[in-house]
Amino acid sequence: MRRPPRRNKEGLTKGPWQPEEDEKLVAYIRKHGHENWRALPEKAAGLNRCGKSCRLRWTNYLRPDIKRGGITAQEEVLIIWLHSILGNR
Repeated sequence: MRRPPRRNKEGLTKGPWQPEEDEKLVAYIRKHGHENWRALPEKAAGLNRCGKSCRLRWTNYLRPDIKRGGITAQEEVLIIWLHSILGNR
């Protein structure tokens, strides 16, 4: 099974993501899932980004299970305890 050829990189949007792009990406993934990142920008209405950019945006910023903000005291104790056992692995 071969991968489809890469899209022409000319004309792709670079730089910071706009809130409208985030909304389009989240709406598409909620409706269709995220099986093929290469085909996602073409299928998602109006996203002019490469598949890698969409995948990284989703995994690093938009996924609903990402926890943002400070850690609790209990989490800090757990981190210190695990570090004392495992070291810098």
